[in-house]
Amino acid sequence: MDRSSSARWWALGATALSLLVVGLDMTVLNVALPDIAADLRASTSQLQWFADAYLLVLAAVMLPAGMLGDRLGRKGLTLGALAVFGVGSLWCAYAGSPGSLIAARALLGLGAAALIPLAMSAVVVLFEPEERPKAVLVLSLSTVVGLPLGPIVGGALLQSFWWGSVFVINVPVIAAALVAVATFLPAGGVEQASRGFDGPGVVLAATGLVGVTYGVIEAPDRGWTDPLTLLSLLGGLVVLTAFLVWERRLTGAVPVFDFGVWAHPEFRWGSITAAVASMSLFGVMFTMPQYFRLVLGADALGTGLRTLPMVLGMLVAMQVSNRLTGRVPSGVAAATGSALVAAGMVVGATTDVGDGFARAALWTAVVGLGFGTALFAAQTAALMSLPRARAGAGSAMVQTLRQVGSVLGIAVLGAALNAHYSGAGDSAGHFVAGMDLALWISAATAVVATAIAAVRLPRHRQGAESGRDDLARAA
Repeated sequence: MDRSSSARWWALGATALSLLVVGLDMTVLNVALPDIAADLRASTSQLQWFADAYLLVLAAVMLPAGMLGDRLGRKGLTLGALAVFGVGSLWCAYAGSPGSLIAARALLGLGAAALIPLAMSAVVVLFEPEERPKAVLVLSLSTVVGLPLGPIVGGALLQSFWWGSVFVINVPVIAAALVAVATFLPAGGVEQASRGFDGPGVVLAATGLVGVTYGVIEAPDRGWTDPLTLLSLLGGLVVLTAFLVWERRLTGAVPVFDFGVWAHPEFRWGSITAAVASMSLFGVMFTMPQYFRLVLGADALGTGLRTLPMVLGMLVAMQVSNRLTGRVPSGVAAATGSALVAAGMVVGATTDVGDGFARAALWTAVVGLGFGTALFAAQTAALMSLPRARAGAGSAMVQTLRQVGSVLGIAVLGAALNAHYSGAGDSAGHFVAGMDLALWISAATAVVATAIAAVRLPRHRQGAESGRDDLARAA
């Protein structure tokens, strides 16, 4: 491997560290919530906002952040986002009131909103089409590893330290990522800086995404027909419609939402497949920790460890999928993976209160295998078609759709679980019945992802030369 090739992979490793810390933070909060509630005397509403503040800022900023990375330079913006995430982590750790912690979580969301699309854009910026599947694998693995590490590391820390330690743990990872990015990530990447700035697009995108995300977050508690819920959802959709109309007619500026990129079928349907698959998976991520704790009686650390079969399934699937890239069409791989997710969900949806961890390990491992296959194929298909000049904006479009799908999955499945559980009483049997309902909905969602991938994603084999041709057409 020559020096330039080695430098590219070191640079990718630096960006993978960025995604690792974001993955850690997405799940570590749930472990610490009981201790935070007791220490800060937080209300139920404030506990919800510890998570929601992060999600709202993440939804609002991710799409504009991708465009800004293309325009201002990805290295500088990545370093800035890492610094913001580090400061936010320390603020969270030493927050002395619920309001302070909510503000700190919002700052964390701001840093994460820039880190996620900029990290994914490195695949397009640094690598030729034939190398991109392996690069996607590296970043996907860093995300997958970070999610289960959150509760595992958090549970271990809480056995000896105060709740703020689950945020302090971010700081050394951030410090390592800052050094790695500063050393290895190329300083170039400023694209189309001479073109105008799409200020109205940034405002419209952020406002619309906040409205829709807030409505989805509030719906499980307030109800889908509550006036505030409806106002947020409908208002957000109206603003997003206005945003898309504005972007379609925009001239003389770099758009936030690039219809030229969206017009590419593999990008469009790969992004949609990844979003629908994420909607299904995050329902499992929401319900299973509660099942492990409420029904199986696991502690915080034990709950994290019990997620490992699903994570190991994802790791194996992504490794195998990388080896099969170019041999198996992306549509076939994504459809097969989504079908496996649906099958695993069906087994999970037939869980009885007397079933133990062995059954859960089996079906969650199948779900992990399926999701790892589907996500890798869908994201690779989308990223293979991106031009370098729009790597940040295109990656942000993929990740924003996934984020909206994840939030929607958590809200809809959480509402189904809570309505059944609360209405029937607070017993393990009633919880399992509610969980089964949520998993049936997840299975149906995975079937939708299967159909989209089978019908819309390519069924021909795409190798390096095809990817290079796609790149040229998109540019």
